[in-house]
Amino acid sequence: MCNSKTVPMAPAGYGSNVEGLHAVTAAAVAGRVERLWVEKGRMRRPEVAAILDLVPREGITPVDDVRSVAETSAPQGVVARCRPIRSLDLKELRERADALMVLDHVEDPQNLGAVARSVAAAGLGGIVVPGRRSAPLSAAAFKAAAGALERVPVAIVSSIPDALSRLEDDGMWTVGLAADAPQSLFGLDLLTEPVAMVLGAEGSGLSRLTAERCDVLVSIPMAADTESLNASVAAALAAYEVVRVRAAGRI
Repeated sequence: MCNSKTVPMAPAGYGSNVEGLHAVTAAAVAGRVERLWVEKGRMRRPEVAAILDLVPREGITPVDDVRSVAETSAPQGVVARCRPIRSLDLKELRERADALMVLDHVEDPQNLGAVARSVAAAGLGGIVVPGRRSAPLSAAAFKAAAGALERVPVAIVSSIPDALSRLEDDGMWTVGLAADAPQSLFGLDLLTEPVAMVLGAEGSGLSRLTAERCDVLVSIPMAADTESLNASVAAALAAYEVVRVRAAGRI
């Protein structure tokens, strides 16, 4: 969001820097906003006024243009520094949820944010991401998530393959999405069980070790001569297939 001359180093956690109307509104509703930069020309707009009502007056700084303190190119007139969100330990996340989305080094923060929206909308229990070589939980990710990262718990782990082994030990099936897998995602019976859907990086897909640690590899059927799906689209299909299979199983 801001350079070191404007904002001190963020404390541990994630989501310290948030931009965009939906993302900042969600952070303000959660009571996380500690300082808000807002463009003077937008302060009377209803959607911005609603944010101002939720932020302590002493934390609001009117400016002519927030882009000088923004990370993204279109912050929509509001930039916030927030109390960070605590990431969960993997075991704590597993105890809360019986369906997770695991991201194996997804690198685009906009994809990360879009995945969070799908996870929230489908009602999955959370996201697992690696701490390195992955899209950061940055202002861009929060903007793309449009508030979903305020609601979806996140576990940050040192190793995705190790995390999959731990989830398996805790009774959770691990299902990897792989374009060349012969088995289809659709109608997979074990989605009624505790399950972690594993999504690979843009372009390269699952890493070799991650793929080897998955219990099952499945693909999303596609028409011939069609390019692979965007990572966030694949995640959305996987999340809603978990929901669909579980709903069908209850009929």
